Amino acid sequence: MSNEAIKSMVKEKYGQIALTVKTTGCCGSGESDYSCMNDDYSKLEGYNPDADLNLGCGLPTEFARISKGDTVLDLGSGAGNDCFVARSLTGPEGKVIGVDMTEPMIARAKQNAAKLGYENIEFRLGEIEAMPVADGEADVVVSNCVLNLVPEKKKAFEEMHRVLKPGGHFCVSDIVLEGNLPKAVEEAAVLYAGCVSGAQQKGDYVRGILDAGFVNVKIEKQKTIKLPDETLAPYLSPSEIHEFRSSGVGIYSITVYGEKQS
Repeated sequence: MSNEAIKSMVKEKYGQIALTVKTTGCCGSGESDYSCMNDDYSKLEGYNPDADLNLGCGLPTEFARISKGDTVLDLGSGAGNDCFVARSLTGPEGKVIGVDMTEPMIARAKQNAAKLGYENIEFRLGEIEAMPVADGEADVVVSNCVLNLVPEKKKAFEEMHRVLKPGGHFCVSDIVLEGNLPKAVEEAAVLYAGCVSGAQQKGDYVRGILDAGFVNVKIEKQKTIKLPDETLAPYLSPSEIHEFRSSGVGIYSITVYGEKQS
């Protein structure tokens, strides 16, 4: 698939999700309930259930070192879940910016913010590879299970570096691989929109961050993702599923921290 075709597919999928009352699944990848990636936000300060569409694969704010008064940028902000958690850490004196390429998600996030009465959160329509954000505007960048959906990850990492202030930092949760997925799974569009077949090898992902100029990069957390058989069944036969399980291929959620030099 071309990069534009991938973007169009992701935009359509997540636009549909934004218009639902509630969704569950591996980053919204399927029609059935298989919440195999999601971490529990419900005990975090700032959590708002209306903004939680169960689309994440980690808790990036847990390691993001957000301070009072910070300007925080959330990439792929969806209905605003991580933005509202970040706002509880910045306080009213800080600022939170959410960027999402899906108009229905932006609309839903704005509605949620209005209900909560937050005046220091804004949501901007735009793509991560060309953010509507000024150079050095953010102290902290966060993202939750979104960068793996971006076809041009090199540009995404470079944009993260551009929008951070000198001395700023990022913390993102994402899906990565160790080993190669079966071809049928790799080519499945629905699993691309579900963060799986669009995932990079872990080593390539970290190298991309380093190549963008970040320093002090480290993986703060890693957990194994096991795709249920019913998720794989449309693409693989039972014997192929068994072979995949025995292959040693790993699918992981990682939470990565890094800094922009002062």
